Amino acid sequence: MPKQTDFTIWVVEQLAPLGAIRVRSMFGGFGVYVDDLFFAIIDDDVLYFKTDEMNREHFVKAGTEPFRYPAKDGTMTAMSYFSAPEIALDDQDELLDWARLGLDAALRARRSK
Repeated sequence: MPKQTDFTIWVVEQLAPLGAIRVRSMFGGFGVYVDDLFFAIIDDDVLYFKTDEMNREHFVKAGTEPFRYPAKDGTMTAMSYFSAPEIALDDQDELLDWARLGLDAALRARRSK
């Protein structure tokens, strides 16, 4: 289990206005949940929010990158999570706005199941 970094602890504090934030070890990083809804990933001190066809363009326009991991065959696989824009890491209100985009995508994904 990876040890929580100062960045992970900071993310939890910054996202606290959204509800009960918890992190869970996964993928060598952390899954981030509000209540029981998985909406973000922290890996190598980078925060990624859930995206879908309704919000992905916001992240692309902001110049953020998708979360990628190495597959068993050696190729890189991208997930539907994009990094938080740098500006959001300097302003809690901005961060919360981006986090809400991730929460909305996670809620849509839950409803479609």
